[in-house]
Amino acid sequence: MRKFGIVFLSCLLTITLAHAQRTTLDKVAGIVGGSIILKSDIELQYAQYMANGGQPNESIKCVALSRLLTQKLLAQQAVIDSVSVTEDDVDGQIDRRMRGMMQRAGGQDRLEQFLGRSVIQYKDEIRADVKEGLIAEKMQGKITEKVSVTPQEVKRFFDAIPKDSLPSYNKEVEVGEIVFQPKLNKEEKQFYKDKAEGLRTRVKNGEDFATIARLYSQDPGSAPEGGDLGFFDRTGMVKEFSATAFKLKAGEISPVFESEFGFHFLQVIERRGEQVHARHILVTPAITPGSLDRAKAKADSVYTLIKTNKAIDFSTAASVYSDDKESKYNGGMLMNAENVQSRSTLIPTDKLDPQVALTVDTMKVGSISKPQMFTNPQDQKSTYKILLLRSVTDAHKANLAQDLPKIKENAQADKVNRTVSEWFEKKRKSTFVRIDPEFQSCKELKDWATTPQTAQVKP
Repeated sequence: MRKFGIVFLSCLLTITLAHAQRTTLDKVAGIVGGSIILKSDIELQYAQYMANGGQPNESIKCVALSRLLTQKLLAQQAVIDSVSVTEDDVDGQIDRRMRGMMQRAGGQDRLEQFLGRSVIQYKDEIRADVKEGLIAEKMQGKITEKVSVTPQEVKRFFDAIPKDSLPSYNKEVEVGEIVFQPKLNKEEKQFYKDKAEGLRTRVKNGEDFATIARLYSQDPGSAPEGGDLGFFDRTGMVKEFSATAFKLKAGEISPVFESEFGFHFLQVIERRGEQVHARHILVTPAITPGSLDRAKAKADSVYTLIKTNKAIDFSTAASVYSDDKESKYNGGMLMNAENVQSRSTLIPTDKLDPQVALTVDTMKVGSISKPQMFTNPQDQKSTYKILLLRSVTDAHKANLAQDLPKIKENAQADKVNRTVSEWFEKKRKSTFVRIDPEFQSCKELKDWATTPQTAQVKP
């Protein structure tokens, strides 16, 4: 039985190139129910594959057609089941896609040159494809929303794995941290606030917002685009940013305000329902020697409370004193970033921050480190941390006793895939599907057509 479904959604190629070839490639490559797929749609996906660094491989076109057939079938069922997405959902997806494209292309001007059309025009062209993809994804979620596995199913899944095929797991650790970020005092902050105020005054006096943003904004994601953030809703930004943006009318420039990232001011470009299109300029305060000294003093004080006075345990101290929002509400424990859904705290040592890995390698299980300075290699910002080594699991072959959460997750994924595959097998057989002879030799499509293989598809 073919595994459509999850594989389709996780691997679906983003349609991000313009429809310039459509006039010369208009040919019906496939029909699913009442929907058609043009050869130009397939060529678009192949062009994207090549643009992402892929090597010439005509079989990719077979994969692309299989994915499009799958998407059409899901979207048609979504109509029957009244599954839909909002226009805001579509806008958000398009804007996220465009921001990524602009960043890769080196700015809006270069992207438009590459596309051969304006960003606005291109957004209109891909809108229908984006919307259908979101609907198909939501429909698949509905198909699998009630799928779960019992302990017996997990054991059967594990027992069915040949012993010589059992996966091996690297050494894993459970690590907790209490983070102390250097914080500027009022006097130290004032310099950076004044800098932002000065840039705002230049914009208010007539200088071009986008030019000032490209020259001076310290937001690496939006500065190359003239500070443009695209459309976002109230949950898309930190609260101070959203609160400011949603107070303004189109064209208005905000006062300077502070968030966890620094000092900003923004301009609203367009309002559309519960979404705002805005651009901003960010001034990020630099860490001062005084702020580092204060962070270290606080870390030393908390360490004394935990180790010397035993007035508080590590977990409670993390929830009270840590400046890391992700770990403080989890007793300070770090989560496995590659296994977020299972909320696993077991982290392979090769996935840890190398500085943290080096420290815990010298610690005993259950021990707590003295405060140490750690520097983020990406932004070079320093923090002080107290670390806890809660457990160590040596490298080993998979077994139920040690690896139940991982095995359960794999069993769940397998059952979801089988559920989706069974749905597709049933649905394909009851849906009219025709594939152009040009693609009938594709192994990915051998089970799709419900008409004779010799049938011709007329454009």
